[in-house]
Amino acid sequence: MLRNVSTVILAGGKGTRLEPLTRDRAKPAVPIGGMYRIIDFTLSNCINSGLRRISVLTQFKSHSLNGHLRRGWNFLPSELGEGVEVLPPQQRIDENWYRGTADAIYQNIYSLERHRSNEMLILAGDHIYKMDYSNMVRFHREREADLTIGCIPVPLEETRQFGIVETDSEDRVTHFLEKPATAQPMPDDDTHALGSMGIYVFNTRLLFERLCTDAARKESSHDFGKDIIPEMISDGLGVYAYRFRDENRKAHAYWRDVGTLDAYYQANIDLVDVDPVLNLYDAAWPIRTVASDLPPPKFVFGEPGPAGHARRGEAIDSMVCTGCIISGGHVRRSVLSPGVRVNSYATVEESILFEGVEVGRHCRIRRAIIDKDVKLPPYTVLGYDAEFDRSRGFTVSELGVVVVPKDEPATAFRSPNVLPL
Repeated sequence: MLRNVSTVILAGGKGTRLEPLTRDRAKPAVPIGGMYRIIDFTLSNCINSGLRRISVLTQFKSHSLNGHLRRGWNFLPSELGEGVEVLPPQQRIDENWYRGTADAIYQNIYSLERHRSNEMLILAGDHIYKMDYSNMVRFHREREADLTIGCIPVPLEETRQFGIVETDSEDRVTHFLEKPATAQPMPDDDTHALGSMGIYVFNTRLLFERLCTDAARKESSHDFGKDIIPEMISDGLGVYAYRFRDENRKAHAYWRDVGTLDAYYQANIDLVDVDPVLNLYDAAWPIRTVASDLPPPKFVFGEPGPAGHARRGEAIDSMVCTGCIISGGHVRRSVLSPGVRVNSYATVEESILFEGVEVGRHCRIRRAIIDKDVKLPPYTVLGYDAEFDRSRGFTVSELGVVVVPKDEPATAFRSPNVLPL
């Protein structure tokens, strides 16, 4: 059924609201849940849906993303026309970088038309959710649609963040508004509007024709939400809305845009709950990533230390990945990526530690995101005083999460000997 469908994942966004985490990597390559990257969720949805011909369009700071895709997503047989292909900007058509979502597809028409697909599924590589795309393709074909838009209910106060879809009783789209201040509620829910997920199924030939026409217009933004979709609706083409069907197997549908530091932080911390809202342990819908060759995590020491302080390696309500060593430290409600070390008498609470982070003795870390390979000197304190953290040059989010960038030198953590709790 899906052999005539080609998939394109847009993974070239700058992710400026996630800085400093996106200083050296694209947003889809940002780690999440310890061992995954954000794009792994979209790619896993594709594989679990039976889609095997996938093109990933990259652009900004793509080195980390390219390496991840090469190491973890090269298992599909190319001799059968399957695989995850990375398409960087080639300036084959003009000398511009991608000027919008539609332009990104347009600039790769020569590569994509080789697939000779009937339909093209276009996805964003920076959202966290579980979805069987084959159901959406089936819906598209049953409606004989020209374009189908994946949609979710959006609270009316959040319409500025989404493309908003208005439909008739048959799910045919009558209006598409790009991030409006206000919008009409859904017919069956007066507190929500229908928002676009940035997931589209196009008839391929029609899509290419529309992109070529749009590319010739100097006044166009070359964007699906601002240009392509509204024009297709006004031209009377068959544009339909497909309601999101969640594969997360929970009471409430799960879809997250982790585009801000606070949203990203909360999506990670949600995973350590006793009954997490995102189920990573469902064997029927596995999330794939790069396989690790690191040893199992290790928890060491159990005797009392000086002044009665316990020297006990332990992690409570936390996710601890391979290669981690909790050497006499204490971890609570945190996510530890591969190769993290927490040394004696240190405490780490409600924090996210990226790969290779080392927490020195007697450190106190709370509500922090610490990027890759940072070495915290002994007695470092983070997350207890926002102004103090800012004074050392660290980013502090609106909700008070302190972020330490990649490879931050030890000198950045110098602080007075006494800091109030």
